[in-house]
Amino acid sequence: MHNEARLANLLGAAALHVSETMLAQVRAASGTSTSGAAALVVLAHLRQLSVTELGRGIGLSQPAAARMVDSLVASGLVRRLAGSGRTVPVELTDAGREVVREVLDVRAAELSALIADLDEPERRTLSALLEKLLTGMYDEAGSSTFLCRLCDRHSCTESDTCPVGQAERTRRA
Repeated sequence: MHNEARLANLLGAAALHVSETMLAQVRAASGTSTSGAAALVVLAHLRQLSVTELGRGIGLSQPAAARMVDSLVASGLVRRLAGSGRTVPVELTDAGREVVREVLDVRAAELSALIADLDEPERRTLSALLEKLLTGMYDEAGSSTFLCRLCDRHSCTESDTCPVGQAERTRRA
């Protein structure tokens, strides 16, 4: 019988290391907070969002999202657009798009280095396990935008179906 507590502990240790290492690289590449980097990546995918929608997509309250957007505007990474009423959409600037490319590149390099020692059958197995875990995680998160806020969506959908996107489509059906 497999030791479930040990497996959970191994997963926790690996998840913590992956998270800390990847997020440190993301912060360094973006020159902003983790939330700021996530906001840039989300905007790269969704193009324009109100501050409130952007905050919701990355897990921030409206006041925290407004402060973060102020910081990103001051850094020249996003700009506010003309809105209606109190809804003010924001979008990436060219500098913001460049930062997104850097963030996704360092994220990919960091994560690729972590799986470099796995052979092809191990990679296929890990992929299948992660797809299953992410499908379940979607049910908990309830939002593909939130769960995939730092994802390179193109790499996930280029040759296959994203498990998180599929879980969202299934839930909506």
